[in-house]
Formats: sequence, structure tokens, C-alpha cells
Amino acid sequence: MDLKHVGRVKADAKKCLVVFRTLPGDSSYCLIVPTELLSDSQHDAIISCVEGNTAQASFEFGEVLARVPFSDGRMMLPALHAEGKLVRIATKDIEMIPNHTTAIQLSELNQMIAEQRGTTVDELALKSPSKSEGPKSETVDVATIQEVPKVSEPDLVTPNPNATPEETAKLYRSQADKLSKEAANLRRLAEDLVPTKKPERKQMVS
Repeated sequence: MDLKHVGRVKADAKKCLVVFRTLPGDSSYCLIVPTELLSDSQHDAIISCVEGNTAQASFEFGEVLARVPFSDGRMMLPALHAEGKLVRIATKDIEMIPNHTTAIQLSELNQMIAEQRGTTVDELALKSPSKSEGPKSETVDVATIQEVPKVSEPDLVTPNPNATPEETAKLYRSQADKLSKEAANLRRLAEDLVPTKKPERKQMVS
């Protein structure tokens, strides 16, 4: 039986599930959940979900994940995002493997689907061709915000071997400032994903 939404990362052949095959405003990228990042209970629940008729009838797996809960009651898509398990990656770096003998690059598959539907790959990210039942979900909004934020890497320069100690020290201080700002940015992103829980104060027993 062929299964939609199942893929692997070309670089290391690690399995993944494709949550959104394209992203709004950047159709050369998709959003995946690497199965190795899932806990045992999450893995079982998501595999059961992707194998179900609803997921197999859906154009985007994310449409289903936004409506199906884990055993703890949390909806799958927001929960995966909160735990940092959704990964933004280029569609050319993902192979779809609907069965044990077939593999096709996601970027090529997206192009084929777009041509068959008489549209563009960019349009695939904006509106699903499938007809979803029930009220409109927030899936499109989720597709926009659930990607892992890009964090710019500071440009670190190797000191000139002919530089004076003062010049080298100045360079090191400049790079330390850049790293400090980057660390602060990473902490902010982490807090946005999972706020730090403040320890509860223990009341003194009189």
C-alpha cells in the first residue's frame, strides 16, 4: 500500500513525515518532522495518524495534525512546534517514499502536481487543492509561523598573525559582543517556544 506524506532526508536517509510540502512565500522549502525526534508515544500516534484514511485523503498532512490530539490532549501540530520538532528544509533535499521501491524528490513531485493542476508550485503553498470538510482551520497560519526560525551566524574573523596585541584584543572584544548578542537572540527564541517555568515558592510551616 502506498502512503502519502512519508519521506526521508537525502543527506542521511533518515525517515521523516512531510507536514507541509511547500511554505507560503518560499515554495522551495517544506516543513517536516523527523521521526527520530519523536518520543515513543508520539511516534506511535503520528504513524497511526498518517496511515489513516483522513491523512491519506489530505493534500497536506499538517491539515490533519492541526486537528488530531496526542494522548495528553494537545493537538499534534502545535505540540510538535512547541517542542521544536518541526524542521524547515529545502524540498530538493527530501525524497518521498510512498513504498519500498519508489523514491521521488519532493521538489520534482511538487512541480508535477502543479503542472497536473494547471497552477504553479507557489500556488500549492497558498491554497490546498483538496476540499477539507468542516470549518476552516488555522492550518495556513500555522504553515507560516511554525517553521524553525533562521538564526544568523556571526562572522568570526581569524586574527591577523601580524597584528599587534592591541588590535587582536580589539578584534576578540568585537567578536565577543557579536556572540553575546547572538546568545541573547537564541535565548529569546527558546523562550518564545517554551517559556521557562519559575520555581514555586515553598511556604514556611510555622
